[in-house]
Amino acid sequence: MREFVLVLSSIALTAVSWGVYGVLMRNGTANMAQSHLLPFVWVGLAYCVIAVVAPLVLLRLWGEKGSWTASGFLWSFVAGVAGALGALGVVLAFAFKGNPIYVMPLVFGGAPVVNTFVSMYLSRTYKQASPLFFAGLILVVAGALCVLIFKPATAGGAHGAGAAVVRMLEVGLAIGLTVVSWGVYGPVLHKGQMLMQGSRLRPLICVGLAYFAVAVVVTPLIVQAMYGSEEWSKLTTTGAVWSFAGGSAGAVGALGIILAFTFGGKPTYVMPLVFGGAPVVNTLVTVGPGIANGEITQIS
Repeated sequence: MREFVLVLSSIALTAVSWGVYGVLMRNGTANMAQSHLLPFVWVGLAYCVIAVVAPLVLLRLWGEKGSWTASGFLWSFVAGVAGALGALGVVLAFAFKGNPIYVMPLVFGGAPVVNTFVSMYLSRTYKQASPLFFAGLILVVAGALCVLIFKPATAGGAHGAGAAVVRMLEVGLAIGLTVVSWGVYGPVLHKGQMLMQGSRLRPLICVGLAYFAVAVVVTPLIVQAMYGSEEWSKLTTTGAVWSFAGGSAGAVGALGIILAFTFGGKPTYVMPLVFGGAPVVNTLVTVGPGIANGEITQIS
């Protein structure tokens, strides 16, 4: 029973952290003149602090069970690369004028489908999936689509389903990148953790290193090569703070997943529960202030 409570608590930690991630990143992007890549750099810096520096200090001071292995490092690092590409997809979706109120539910509706099939492939458990399990998966996707179609409109003009579809097409590729990347993240990270004998901090460090490599090392080179000084001029302190906060939420969410696996959770249900709870948090955080201020008046 204690392990069950710990798994649920860890899932809740990730659901809340990833639920606020989209709103934080949207604010970071908006405060950098809709920059496509600069907010992502600050996500990588946040992961470096929370998922690399802090765990290394804890390992040095107290240690933990498990050990470093080449295969465990590789699988965990690949999981981190997938997570980083998913975060980049979110940044791009917002840069292309997507809104968290439907971008994130679409991500959290599609990712568990990918996660489920990748998990079953890695564990060879296709035959163990019951019709009720697939029914639950369909409900997750249906919930995401309902949020997209019936999203509340801001005062001064209601946006119907047609406008929502147009907006979805504009950011579709970015959302697709995140859906696939975050869908494979959980199963691959779980395998990396198991190859490190259940270590909690070591896989997190690998994820942080992957984010640092993709977001802090590679991304600035791309920015310089493609956009030059014009893109760097969009960097603002406010945008950096919001983006760093978003990256911090993402890193805490990654820790929650690792803890859920440590306490006995499996990717086949941990990730769908995360992806089911996170859009609820995202929606409440997104529309809550607007409702309180009278800016959002139509919720079906």
